[in-house]
Amino acid sequence: MGKPVQYGGQALIEGVMMRGPKAMVMAVRLPNGEIEVTQEDINAWSQKPVLKLPIIRGFVALLDSLILGTKALMFSANKAVGEEEENLSFWEMALTILIALGAGMLLFVGLPTASAHFLEHLFPGTVLQNLLEGLIRLAVLFLYIILISKLPDIQRVFQYHGAEHKTIFAHEAGEELNVENVRKYSRLHPRCGTSFLLIVVIVSIFVFAFLGLEPLWWRIVSRVLLMPLVAGISYELLKFSGRHADSRFCSLLIAPGLFLQKLTTREPDDTQLEVAIAALNGIVKSGQELS
Repeated sequence: MGKPVQYGGQALIEGVMMRGPKAMVMAVRLPNGEIEVTQEDINAWSQKPVLKLPIIRGFVALLDSLILGTKALMFSANKAVGEEEENLSFWEMALTILIALGAGMLLFVGLPTASAHFLEHLFPGTVLQNLLEGLIRLAVLFLYIILISKLPDIQRVFQYHGAEHKTIFAHEAGEELNVENVRKYSRLHPRCGTSFLLIVVIVSIFVFAFLGLEPLWWRIVSRVLLMPLVAGISYELLKFSGRHADSRFCSLLIAPGLFLQKLTTREPDDTQLEVAIAALNGIVKSGQELS
């Protein structure tokens, strides 16, 4: 008997995306109230054997999610306001992703590293510096999530995020996918990308501790260069904890991520659950499985 199928997804603008290795399904609530379900084949470059090796697959999965997530978000934004979709060119997509990566590196790498460096006279030594940098990075992450969660549009995205989790939980429990069955499940899921971000912050403290104290420019560059390794280790921990969620050790590992999800998810209404169900039904019927 094969291992249980695990599906993944992402909240969109008035919608939900569910995906497998060869296709993704996007369900979006249109302005007229109808749900439009769209299936799209995806490039299977990330499924090459060498890219599925431990550690390597984590960074590959991160890039793959960023590319597909950006594309799905833009698709849903157009549909939600009733506009015709305009396909982005390769260079437009590449520029969008580079800007997103650059902003993320500036906010979560440059700012914490520079802040710790300028406080070196108060917190000297490699251990204190790396702990301070990690705490600042964690504070930036929490503050960022809290601030964006105040935006009405983001609050609705967070509701769809909760709907995505509830629907996947119901499917994994073997329930028939309808609103009544899905509604009772938790909006907090151990395999969530929010948990991944928190694990990245914690793992970075230990990985960066081996670098010592260097000039500021090299401290920032070295952290950027090591992010693929940090992402890879974090991904393996997330997968491991998701597979062994019932063990005491993994429940402790999962707990902080579930707490953070209380900020990035909201209880969805029934109409939002309908959208998430439509997306998951679409990917299940297509026969696509997320490995």
